[in-house]
Amino acid sequence: MVGSAAPRSHEPGSAPAADELRRLTAAALAASTDIATDEDIQLALFALYSLHYGDVIEHGDDWEWHPALVGARLEIERAFEASLRAQVTWAPTPASVQEEVAAALFTMTSPEGGPSLARYIAKQATDEQLREFLIQRSIYTLKEADPHSWGIPRLTGRAKAALVEIQADEYGQGRPQNVHAAVFASTLRSVGLDDGYGAYVNDVPAITLASLNLMTMFGLNRRLRGAIVGHLAAFEMTSSIPSRLNGNGFRRLGYGEETTRYFDIHVEADAIHEQIAGRDLAGALAEDEPELLDDILFGAAACLTVDGWAGQHILEAWEAGRSSLRLRDVESRGAEVLQ
Repeated sequence: MVGSAAPRSHEPGSAPAADELRRLTAAALAASTDIATDEDIQLALFALYSLHYGDVIEHGDDWEWHPALVGARLEIERAFEASLRAQVTWAPTPASVQEEVAAALFTMTSPEGGPSLARYIAKQATDEQLREFLIQRSIYTLKEADPHSWGIPRLTGRAKAALVEIQADEYGQGRPQNVHAAVFASTLRSVGLDDGYGAYVNDVPAITLASLNLMTMFGLNRRLRGAIVGHLAAFEMTSSIPSRLNGNGFRRLGYGEETTRYFDIHVEADAIHEQIAGRDLAGALAEDEPELLDDILFGAAACLTVDGWAGQHILEAWEAGRSSLRLRDVESRGAEVLQ
């Protein structure tokens, strides 16, 4: 787990410490050949974002808006965004018309027939691999919906209403036991894994952190509000079918409703959410603020690209007979939870 903040006597606001932080950040970015898979950069960005979310860094409240830390975050964000914009592509841009934008997003997210992580889970994954999958998913899913919720105060009118409608479901419609993050925590407990947020941050690869960091970057920056809308649209449009396959994989190995409920509720919920996200959220925002159309499409394409990289990392490791995790202490962690 990410360690606690440094003592106040060595705050990064002091001139030497702030200068050193800027130097280290610049050096790390200059040395990186691939920001999305750079362990140090993605962990640093995860830690900086954790100051906004809480739960991971002890005594972080006083550090959330520290100028030196915010400055480091912005430098990493600029490089991360530039790298993605250089790599991510999408089909020709539609007109800023609600139905045309929705149609373009549905085309971008249409299922492909090749190998996929969800199909592997449904038919081949071992019990150990299923546990690895939950560990990988825990980085985002124990905070499910939170990154996209940053977008609510940044939107107005139809788009805001649509986003709130989706997020209300994600947060259980006012019932704490139905909050999706809480349901996923129950899934973790059902297989003997730790449900504490950030418990496995040192076990997952950089690309898993990058998946969460991407949506947080979009959500926290008002200028990227189009990108967070596009990201959510793509996220919802690619969730329902994989959720069904993932649930089937756990059922295949004898797991019951306590484990599969999380996936099962997303089969129906996300089939509804994808319609709202494509038309009422992304399509409406493009009509109301046409200047955001390119960012909407960029956000959707970035979601598909980065999550595709993360899924491919897991699938390739498993097909090669390797763990997809950085550390191999998963079983000991699970044993500790069960004791």
